[in-house]
Amino acid sequence: TARFLRLADYAVRAGADGLLFACSAFGPCIEAVARRFADRPVLKPNEAMFREAIGRGRRIGMLATFAPSVLTMTEEFEQFVAEAGAEASLETIVVEGAMDALRKGDADRHNALIAARAPELAHCDAIMLAHFSTSRALAAVGAAVKTPVLTAPDAAVDRIKAAITG
Repeated sequence: TARFLRLADYAVRAGADGLLFACSAFGPCIEAVARRFADRPVLKPNEAMFREAIGRGRRIGMLATFAPSVLTMTEEFEQFVAEAGAEASLETIVVEGAMDALRKGDADRHNALIAARAPELAHCDAIMLAHFSTSRALAAVGAAVKTPVLTAPDAAVDRIKAAITG
């Protein structure tokens, strides 16, 4: 948390109007930053995507490649559902091997592995690509299903821009 606060301090001193974090595994650290910098937008990486997904329906799917982050992301999703007073449930698939492929520099295999699992969530109202790194699979997943596919970077950039510009 101390490192996140130092990073945020640096960004604010450099003139940042808002803070957008890009790793879903550090929710509590980001919350500490938000408390310190309540005078400007601070956005968790998946917050905007979760809010958009909840607005699309009750059955939400999520494709993840980093299993350790799923628990905190699920808790965060449920928190947004409760705040919105919505009735939404989350079904998550961890795509084995995709992260390893990406680490080895094989983005095409990463994308193909994710897209191959997407039809299992075709019954959902929206499918979220869980991590910023999985957003590179958007086109492949979109080709595999007719369900709307959401990415954290696209949703986050739109939301933080709107928060900064009013």
